[in-house]
Amino acid sequence: MSAGGPAGDPRTARTRARLRQALLDECAERPFEEVGVAALVRRAGTGRATFYLHYPDLQALAVDACAEVVRDAVDALHAWRGVPDPRVPPPPLTAFFTGLVPHAALHRALLRPGGGGPLGELLHRELRERSRAERVLAGAPAPELIASAVAAAFTGVLADWLHGLIEDTPEGIAARVWRLLVALHRHQDRP
Repeated sequence: MSAGGPAGDPRTARTRARLRQALLDECAERPFEEVGVAALVRRAGTGRATFYLHYPDLQALAVDACAEVVRDAVDALHAWRGVPDPRVPPPPLTAFFTGLVPHAALHRALLRPGGGGPLGELLHRELRERSRAERVLAGAPAPELIASAVAAAFTGVLADWLHGLIEDTPEGIAARVWRLLVALHRHQDRP
C-alpha cells in the first residue's frame, strides 16, 4: 500500500493525474512559488485532505508532475542504435528540448543552475543508472565514470539552458548536447 491508496488503484492514478494537470495549468498562469494548495485543489476538483493523502507538499507534486520530463530525457538520450552520428541528434532529443518550452518556468523552479534541485537530482540519478547499465551491457569501458559524466553534463547543461545561462534554440541546444555526449561516450578510460 502506497500513500494515496493501493498501488495500481485506478482511482489513485486518476486523482494524481488531475492534481498533476492542475499544477501544470496553475503554473501556466503564475510562477510555481505563487501556487497555493487551495487554488490547486479547486482546479483539480479535489479537497485539501485528498491532496495531502497523495503528496506531502507542492514540491513533491511538482517533481511528480515533471518526472515524465525525466523519463523523456533519458529515453531521448538513448534513442539511437548502432554508431551515433555526432552531427545529427536523434529526433526525440530535439523534441525533448522543444517540449520543455511551455512549462520552462516550472522546470526552472525544480532544476537549479548547474543541475541541482529535486528535478536535477532525479534526472541525474535515472540518467546515470541507464547510461551505466547500457555501457555494461555493451561491454564499453569505464561504465561508472562515463555514466556519471553523461548524467552530470546533461543535467547541468539542461538546467543552465533553462535558466538562460546558455543561449540557444531547442534545436541548437539539442545538437550541441548531442555532440558533447557522443564525445563522452567515445572516451576510452586508460590508466
